Amino acid sequence: MTQNAPTRILDGVVLPAPGIWKIDPSHAEVAFVGRHFMLTKVRGRFTKVDGEVHIADRPEDSSVSVKIEMASVYSGFEMRDDHLRSPNFFDVERYPWATFTSTDISWAGSGGQMTGDLTINDVTRPITLEISYLGHARDPRGNDRAGFEAHGHINRENWGITWNQLLESGGMMISKEIDLEVNLEITRAT
Repeated sequence: MTQNAPTRILDGVVLPAPGIWKIDPSHAEVAFVGRHFMLTKVRGRFTKVDGEVHIADRPEDSSVSVKIEMASVYSGFEMRDDHLRSPNFFDVERYPWATFTSTDISWAGSGGQMTGDLTINDVTRPITLEISYLGHARDPRGNDRAGFEAHGHINRENWGITWNQLLESGGMMISKEIDLEVNLEITRAT
């Protein structure tokens, strides 16, 4: 590996070179999937995501910090998005940002697990995400880019997001369990 190479080989796997990598907000998505009437999946995403990834010599010593603008929630239905922004859910007037800060990473090959603190509505709880490295590319401007995706599951009530409605059939309108899907493209800063 040359001093400025954007990648390195570690245990036979090509990985991004150590350094500071910035999240590209125009190619970042934090998405969620819940169930409506416990039947259909409803998908949403946040369109304004920023942060950085510090890739260490040893992948398990790396760290991630992410900031999400909660008012940027988009589910494809304006009335639902307005409800998600309300005090019933994200209360974006009082809590405009959610954050994630990694606390532990385990790594093998091109993936692993990352545990971190997720703060929503001023409540911080740990979550664990399965993470995968997707590869490297150099864009037409000469910037080095790397792609990662992550998946996890949370119970939204652990963050005080408890709004729901009881159905005549006895079930609830909205699932407590939420699937998280994260796709990040990062650019090398140092």
